[in-house]
Amino acid sequence: MNIPNRITLSRIMLIPFFILLLSYPFDWGVWHIADQSIPIAHLVAVIIFAVASATDWLDGYYARKHQLVTNLGKFLDPMADKLLVSAAFILLVAWEMAPAWVVIIIISREFAVTGLRLVAAGEGTVLAAGQLGKLKTVLQILAIIFLLLHNIPFSAFGLPVDTILLYAALIITIVSGVEYFVKNWHVMGDSK
Repeated sequence: MNIPNRITLSRIMLIPFFILLLSYPFDWGVWHIADQSIPIAHLVAVIIFAVASATDWLDGYYARKHQLVTNLGKFLDPMADKLLVSAAFILLVAWEMAPAWVVIIIISREFAVTGLRLVAAGEGTVLAAGQLGKLKTVLQILAIIFLLLHNIPFSAFGLPVDTILLYAALIITIVSGVEYFVKNWHVMGDSK
């Protein structure tokens, strides 16, 4: 297994630790900054999520730079992304930090796009992510990070940056999903 695929697998292996930190009531205390506070378990979960998210860029960069793009990597990389982001959003709903309807739309779009990619792969076609899809990923990651950080440092100023990022991610998720289907609908045609 090459280095980019190992990096991708490391992202998948971080997901259970991330889930555990947000699912089990660890009492490691609270971190205080100015008049704001955040449970230390949430802070550690944010660090794990940020590191795991950064590996998405790292594995792709390394694979392209050293021409190590493989079919396994093409399969594992988007799966790892979807597992990480879906787990984070579901936990945010459980913690009542994100509306369920927003998360349902975001995760549904991911399932739909994955289904389209599977159909295309069956036809021997690889559907690359577009620029809006990449922006969607960045906005989702930033929204998750700031939601988990309880909007620190922006909550001190009354700026709902976490909420703004979440709804921006929702809008771009919808728009990029529609664009992706319009651009690639031809793969859904009958094959002869």
